[in-house]
Amino acid sequence: MIDTHAHLDALEDAGAAVARAHEAGVTRVITIGTGIESGRAALAIAAEHDGVYAALGIDPHQAGSDEAGRAAELCELLDYPKAVAVGEAGLDYHYGAETKDEQRRLFELQLALAEELRLPVVIHTREANDDTAAILGGHDGTVIMHCFSEPGLLAAGLERRWYFSFAGNVTYPRAAPLREAAAEVPADRILAETDSPYLAPQPLRGRPNEPAHVVHIVAALAAARGEDADELAAQIDTNATAAFSLP
Repeated sequence: MIDTHAHLDALEDAGAAVARAHEAGVTRVITIGTGIESGRAALAIAAEHDGVYAALGIDPHQAGSDEAGRAAELCELLDYPKAVAVGEAGLDYHYGAETKDEQRRLFELQLALAEELRLPVVIHTREANDDTAAILGGHDGTVIMHCFSEPGLLAAGLERRWYFSFAGNVTYPRAAPLREAAAEVPADRILAETDSPYLAPQPLRGRPNEPAHVVHIVAALAAARGEDADELAAQIDTNATAAFSLP
């Protein structure tokens, strides 16, 4: 089993969390760098642990800051062997309505970097469906929709063969639209993630999240899709291997 999106550098003890994940049957984790220093921390964690890889980007919340001007440093970090994706990158108009122009520029810059390096891109998008779809319409590469929570993007993503990664919020009682969307995603395009330490799944809600908890998310997805949880976990693992070109 794999957790395709966790912020291990934001956990109190990343090593202990990785060990607990292994005990739960989660053998691989993609840890996320959300800026340059976070990216360096993600790479350091990946270097310490077998089965841990890194996706590195500058998230949209930093589009209006000096961090957005550090693309050259990001490119250097992406050259490390365990760096497997660009991101998370994208648009967040819920928390960043005042920086829309800056967000779009940063997003397009990182998409260009992903194309240049032939890496997949991990997308953060919130309340920005039209601009996200329009910008990604010109992208030639693998797209992974992280913490998918915008069903309005499902049709475009299905047509363009994006991967859809579901997080702990798919388990919440009021998340029926997300579970319905999960049921529509083709078997070879679905992924699962914790987004640790955020969005703990319903059975653990209110506690810090960690990669071991992805088992609850896979169970919820399997129920929504009418599938066996173990078979879906194996399929997600296969999908992640393809999406991130993992060994």
